[in-house]
Amino acid sequence: MTTAAEPAAPASGADGVPLAVELQGITKRFPGVVANSDISLRVRKGSIHAIVGENGAGKSTLMKILYGVQAPDEGTIAVNGERVELKSPTDAIRTGIGMVFQHFMLADNLTVLENVVLGAEKLHGIGDAARAEIRRISTEYGMHVPPDALVADLGVGDRQRIEILKVLYRGARILILDEPTAVLVPQEVTELFGHLRELKSEGLTVIFISHKLDEVLDVADDITVIRRGTTVAEVDPATVSARQLAELMVGSELPSPQTEESTVTDRVMLALEGVELAGAGQAKTLDGIDLTIHAGEILGIAGVEGNGQAELVEVVMGMRRPDTGRVLLEGEDITTASVREIREAGVGYIPEDRHRHGLLLDAPLWENTILGHQTQPPNVRGPLIDAAAARANTQRIVDAFDVRTPSIQVSAGSLSGGNQQKLIIGREMSQSPRVLVAAHPTRGVDVGAQSAIWDLIKAARREGMAVLLVSADLEELVGLSDTLKVILRGRLVADFDPDVVTREQLGAAMTGADREDGR
Repeated sequence: MTTAAEPAAPASGADGVPLAVELQGITKRFPGVVANSDISLRVRKGSIHAIVGENGAGKSTLMKILYGVQAPDEGTIAVNGERVELKSPTDAIRTGIGMVFQHFMLADNLTVLENVVLGAEKLHGIGDAARAEIRRISTEYGMHVPPDALVADLGVGDRQRIEILKVLYRGARILILDEPTAVLVPQEVTELFGHLRELKSEGLTVIFISHKLDEVLDVADDITVIRRGTTVAEVDPATVSARQLAELMVGSELPSPQTEESTVTDRVMLALEGVELAGAGQAKTLDGIDLTIHAGEILGIAGVEGNGQAELVEVVMGMRRPDTGRVLLEGEDITTASVREIREAGVGYIPEDRHRHGLLLDAPLWENTILGHQTQPPNVRGPLIDAAAARANTQRIVDAFDVRTPSIQVSAGSLSGGNQQKLIIGREMSQSPRVLVAAHPTRGVDVGAQSAIWDLIKAARREGMAVLLVSADLEELVGLSDTLKVILRGRLVADFDPDVVTREQLGAAMTGADREDGR
């Protein structure tokens, strides 16, 4: 339960604006690691406050403490000038704090209304009064989501708006957003920032965690930088550049994905010939896909999400079988091969959704490094899993790929998002695949981890690996790719030379604005 005491001092910032949140001396220890060490944070009321830092720097832990998910070992919390003790999210909600986690917590088989009122039925019931309140909040803050729509039918942007609606519905005046733009396309990011500015104009306070420094500089009023669990700077976005922020975060300049000299050979590693996949009604999810990737080549696929990228990856990995066409791995037809057969044939896979397709969150790290490679050395001895060898291999991956963890025995779910991603990439790269299918390989990771992942992909390319790269990050696509294609409504509609293409040309092709018929 929340307890109040005398106002914490100071209760306002240097400019006289009252503080919505003040954390002082927050320390949180876990076995083998100090997640937060004497952290201080001052958030002005009615502001947008960004928290940036490397994966594993302690940002999410700090926000979980503010939301009552975890208790600090040391330090104090003050909300609106009153010292509070937050022992649970219920306490935080009563104090006016709401949190939207990076991975949405929605039931696809329920409507928007049902998701919003779940657990808060006493506020406005579950009928017309709740529906009217959702519509009122949606209209007031410009987040127009129909209350009776089924969540399964909605896109990522709408799902995020539902999560924000959930906390506003419960009366939150302080919103915590963990990586709110990680899964959004640029247009959705622009819309989200419009919503955040609307919340701010209504006197609400927004705290958000992000790795995307340009976005932070665009929307934040104040920025706190955390490194290795400690506050290292509080900066005004008007006086700092993305490059300077990166140096504060990781001690180095912003990385560049540039691939340097070409390593493309004549040896065809992966080919798709006339691949088609049926969609809803008469539409085709994939429509006549032809592409070839050579050894030493990175082929990038650009496109607005939902235009067939995910289905293309799933066809290559054997998760879906095309209705027509063929998939060839070094000339061998793998169109009807199973996922296991494709993996054993030397195709590595970095999935778009690491939680759904990449990890067992409750399993220890050493068990996660076996996934997809459970029939291959060093994980097996005869027909049985060789646990000792698998553990030794996991320790090697953790060391080589800078996965920050106190032990290989901890669960994958206990790692930060960036360290989860590095574990997956280490697992795939350690098998020296012939072809790597990389779907959004740096989504949700900080600039340091992003640089490391880019370097790994470039090094593998130099060694002759063929890479199919799907990404929503245009800088990543243009910088890494040797060949760049655009997918629109399931068709490859444009080819570009990454060395000369402009963002405007890519954007026009991705939206269809460059087509004469305008459709």
